[in-house]
Amino acid sequence: MYSVLIPTFNYDITKLVRDLHHQATELMLEFEIIVLEDGSDKFVNENSSIEQLPGCRYIRLNENIGRSKARNKLAGLARYDYLIIMDCDAEVRHDDYLQRYANFFKDEKVVVIGGTEYDADVNDPRYSLRLKYGRKREANLLYHTRDESFNNFTTFNFMLSRDVIQAVQFNESINGYGHEDTLFGHALHEAGISYFRIDNALVHKGLDDNLTFLKKTEESVDNLYKLFKTGSYPFLEKESHLLAAFSAIRTKKLVALFAFLAKLINPILKVQLCSSNPSLRLYDAYKLLVLCRTAHRNLTA
Repeated sequence: MYSVLIPTFNYDITKLVRDLHHQATELMLEFEIIVLEDGSDKFVNENSSIEQLPGCRYIRLNENIGRSKARNKLAGLARYDYLIIMDCDAEVRHDDYLQRYANFFKDEKVVVIGGTEYDADVNDPRYSLRLKYGRKREANLLYHTRDESFNNFTTFNFMLSRDVIQAVQFNESINGYGHEDTLFGHALHEAGISYFRIDNALVHKGLDDNLTFLKKTEESVDNLYKLFKTGSYPFLEKESHLLAAFSAIRTKKLVALFAFLAKLINPILKVQLCSSNPSLRLYDAYKLLVLCRTAHRNLTA
């Protein structure tokens, strides 16, 4: 009936799998849980123990193949018609998490996003930027709606049918961090498939500290520029506020100036963004400056 698919990298997924397995057993529908260890060198012994649970499969890859390829590979290994895909650094909050998805096991072209939550009592200043961004930008979305857009698709916790994943694959040309979910959302849009948001969030536990999150942000911005530069994804400029702002700067021939400002201002912005009360407006400005710096480097290389 359904497959739970979890790509993991250097993260202990034993509690997550055991919680899911307990719910799956009580739900009394055919299921499997597949964990794909994507080139990890940590928690391998712990994670392999899930094979002792009936219906669980553990697959270890010696080399990391990346987020898109890992999800496509898992989808290809799945035996059942409905796939629940999640990131490894998640925690089950609802006792009926699987049941809430099972309510949609009737549509051959279904895509459902369950959502993301953050622990309300976690306020460690080391993770202040990740927490604020997550709570304000990721968790603050309407539930029980059909979403006709695609630029805010998230792959942290979602369900789809086998028919959909066979028609729409994750783009494997993306390396590193960021925007594989953007392209997947657009591919759904192009295929005429919209998706629902429901109240079925998992808690995001694997938080990045502020400097790590900023480093990943820069990698994501670089990926966005690479996609934009190919000219193969014209929709990005329309759907991305960041690219729209960059295009206005480029039209006015101010990219070099903003790239210069990035050298001067971004170190100062980093201090504020790593504080106990980071500003998301300054975070947006930081990303725009990084994008201009990346574009200018490509122009002068």
